Amino acid sequence: MNLNTITEIKRPSSANDIYGWREGYAWLAGGTWLFSTPQIGTDTLIDLESLRWPALQVSSDGLEIAATCTIAELDRFKAPADWAATPLIRLCCHSLLMSFKISNAATVGGNICMSLPAGSMISLTVALEGVYTLWPRDAKPRNVAAIDFVTGNHANVLSPGELLRSIHLPANALSKRFAFRRFSLTHLGRSAVLLIGTQAVHSEDLLLTITAATARPMQLHFDRVPVATELRDTIQAHISDADYFNDVHGSAAYKRHLTYYYAEQIRAELQHGPPA
Repeated sequence: MNLNTITEIKRPSSANDIYGWREGYAWLAGGTWLFSTPQIGTDTLIDLESLRWPALQVSSDGLEIAATCTIAELDRFKAPADWAATPLIRLCCHSLLMSFKISNAATVGGNICMSLPAGSMISLTVALEGVYTLWPRDAKPRNVAAIDFVTGNHANVLSPGELLRSIHLPANALSKRFAFRRFSLTHLGRSAVLLIGTQAVHSEDLLLTITAATARPMQLHFDRVPVATELRDTIQAHISDADYFNDVHGSAAYKRHLTYYYAEQIRAELQHGPPA
């Protein structure tokens, strides 16, 4: 879509070049959402591509993902052999409603900052205990846990002009066992429910991440894999009926049902191992 309100495109060499922020400014990464709908209140795009951030950086501490890393780049990532949770990356990259053209333009940071319930980069980074580095315009950088970033449907903690710089996935989370469940009305459709369970090596714990079904990510931690009744009771105690997201991809009641259904499958898999 042509954005006929745009009068200027800035291409900074550093984010600090944008030292002020006003209404009408918008960060431009992949632009797959920005160019999909009229932006009546926007007159200036600030192109993040000119910052040339390295897309993916591996260290002993884990994986650093630039906000400008494309979904396709992340999908092609080859991880160290001991990062057992790496297949989660590909599963989540393929849990988005997008064509191959879009995946080569859409960015990890863009998906996170859209903060939609079905944003699978949110699902991935929350499940793997990610930490986001945010760059305010007139303050020092700050770190926010992925679980705390999204506050509701299309809502997050970003201040005006604040920029998501990168996502850090710690090595200990990337080394965990995992179980993944997702439901969509169509094979390549938007997720109605996306649940991920992780378990530390040589541990009996369970970290259950619930996304898409709820307006914001929900996470439950158990020191030991619970029995089925304990799991169900804990979900019921921490997620109210009002927390489930109602849209054309599924009613709130249906998503609630699938949450309990898939949570039990994940519990059983991480307690006994994957089905034969």
